[in-house]
Amino acid sequence: MNPARIRVFFERLASVNPKPTTELHYRSVFELLIAVVLSAQATDKSVNKVTPHLFEIANTPEAILALGEQGLIEHIQSIGLFRTKARNIIALCEMLIRDYHSQVPNDREALEKLPGVGRKTANVILNTAFGQPTIAVDTHIFRVANRTGLAPGKNVREVEENLLQVVPDEYRRNAHHWLILHGRYVCRARTPHCPECIVNDLCDFEGKTL
Repeated sequence: MNPARIRVFFERLASVNPKPTTELHYRSVFELLIAVVLSAQATDKSVNKVTPHLFEIANTPEAILALGEQGLIEHIQSIGLFRTKARNIIALCEMLIRDYHSQVPNDREALEKLPGVGRKTANVILNTAFGQPTIAVDTHIFRVANRTGLAPGKNVREVEENLLQVVPDEYRRNAHHWLILHGRYVCRARTPHCPECIVNDLCDFEGKTL
């Protein structure tokens, strides 16, 4: 996809959703961090089912620690990998209290030191909470980038780097959200809704549905 088509691609996505954001429910940066950690290999919908009650009881590092690992598990056990996630969240809270005055850091290196936080999670926090023009490549974005010809790559890091090179500056801040929503609801894995797609004519996908 050439630069002119890429610009139109994002112009159209922006025209129908000028202020995209995550579908995870949160009221603070800390709540967002916990929700994103919980969302690994799980759906936002499943996370949103458990976090309202959890955050009513515990929405600070100190309060999560007070619950303890087993107490936390009782709130998140409907989510996949809940035991590992509970262990990581407890360790994450301990580190936030000890090293960051209970505040979520706003730089990548510090975020990636937190238990349960990898590059993708760090990118989500940097983008959604702190407004940095990062792009967190998940399975949806990886699929859209490769299928459409927007920014093909063999792995998520390659796709991320290619997207950062080709997305026009003015669209980079929101590109992550536009692409994930497009992949989640339109450019789906098994049955993409090509006839309803607003960027259908710009896309290089050879297997478009009728």
